[in-house]
Amino acid sequence: MNSFRSRPMPLGRALAAAPARWAAATTSTFQPWHFAQSFSSSPSSFFTASKTSFSASPSTSKTSIVSKSHVPSPIPLVPDVATFLSVIGRNMKQHAAKFPSWEALFTLTSQQLRELGIDPPRDRRYLLRWVQRFREGRFGIAGDFQFVRNGVAELRVHETVDPQDPLIVRKFVLNVPVPPEAEAAAEGEAGAEAETEGAVPAEDAAETATGYDLNAPPVRVRGYKVVGAKAIAGPYALPLKQQAGSRLTVTEGMWEDKRGHKIDGGERRQAEVRFRRRAAERRAARESFGQ
Repeated sequence: MNSFRSRPMPLGRALAAAPARWAAATTSTFQPWHFAQSFSSSPSSFFTASKTSFSASPSTSKTSIVSKSHVPSPIPLVPDVATFLSVIGRNMKQHAAKFPSWEALFTLTSQQLRELGIDPPRDRRYLLRWVQRFREGRFGIAGDFQFVRNGVAELRVHETVDPQDPLIVRKFVLNVPVPPEAEAAAEGEAGAEAETEGAVPAEDAAETATGYDLNAPPVRVRGYKVVGAKAIAGPYALPLKQQAGSRLTVTEGMWEDKRGHKIDGGERRQAEVRFRRRAAERRAARESFGQ
């Protein structure tokens, strides 16, 4: 008889050795990562490992947010407070006199706007929403224009030929420097005569009023496209004579977010209002028939 035969392990020793065997088996490659960590009396090590493993990189989890105290610079289309309040619409231009400066427009809080008399609250919310948009650089139509003279901008069609295929001609819409006579043409013949009577030369007056060089290169704009040969299609763009381009004038409400109109009492009361209307029509029809 073999004297080295194996004898069964006592139940107590088997239960004591089981956790060690399970720990060795759980270190395989298919084991979840959190069970591969050694357990301790305090759970802090487990939660520390969890936070480290699931933390995302700052470049993917965080976005650049502009501070609400940041005061942006005016743009050529919106150089002052009055123009800003006019283009956002909803009759906000009536509050232009309540803002002493451009900085005040971007620093006043909702409570301070209420003290200034800007009511109802939805007007304050609308104004603050557009202030934040402007602060973040999210402008409305024509916000990317670089050449605007006293609320007047001009657009031209630029054509480029594909060097690989001369038969392909691409057309783009460009914002060009506004000449001094463009403003007078937009205002009419009376404005043209008043401008020619000034003592300042036309070129000097243009550079003083606009702050840019009339010979500066044009810039490509968004929101406008070329239709046909030389026609420019886009919001508030009016064609010039002889298809020389288009002219845009700053208009009240050109950036306005239109509110919806209630029809028959709005969505909640629409069925009730229409039911009462039909009942009144039937009642009137019965009365007229009985007479």
